[in-house]
Amino acid sequence: MATTADFRNGLCLDWNGDLYTITDFQHVKPGKGPAFVRTKLRNIKTGRVIDNTFNAGVTVVTARIEKREYQFLYKDESGFNFMENENFEQFNLEEKLVPQADLMKDGQLVSVLVHAETETILSVELPQYVELRVTYTEPGLRGDTSTSANKPATVETGATIKVPLFIDNDELIRVNTTTYEYDSRVKEAK
Repeated sequence: MATTADFRNGLCLDWNGDLYTITDFQHVKPGKGPAFVRTKLRNIKTGRVIDNTFNAGVTVVTARIEKREYQFLYKDESGFNFMENENFEQFNLEEKLVPQADLMKDGQLVSVLVHAETETILSVELPQYVELRVTYTEPGLRGDTSTSANKPATVETGATIKVPLFIDNDELIRVNTTTYEYDSRVKEAK
């Protein structure tokens, strides 16, 4: 249990039958009337952001969410298979709990959000950036770095990313997992 005075970014609330995290909040004390707290809440399951206003001093139920690291093993007809690195326990998740599945490659470490009281898995988060190899793209033009034009490129996981014209097949690139945008080339150790 917490009151509006305990609000902070990242606090998880069990509100209206769903779990929400506070992404933004503002305490407001108008000249007339009681104080209130204006918030932006992100639904953990759907990712949808909603605005809500709480009266000052209202008590809300908090939920404890833990972030645990797991390794992605493979995908089969029943879903995505992950393994805990400490005790090697494996589990399967359905596709809707893995939002950026097309950027995930075998053996990659991911963060899994778990509701601590019920041990329910809520969702899977990839790191901010992943390194992927380009499997197919149209031939690039040497020296064409002056324009900001992009071309589509298919990476090893099957996702299509927009890359600059100078990127060629079999190059290793960094991709931002939240925006699906090209970030940079990755220099490979020889």
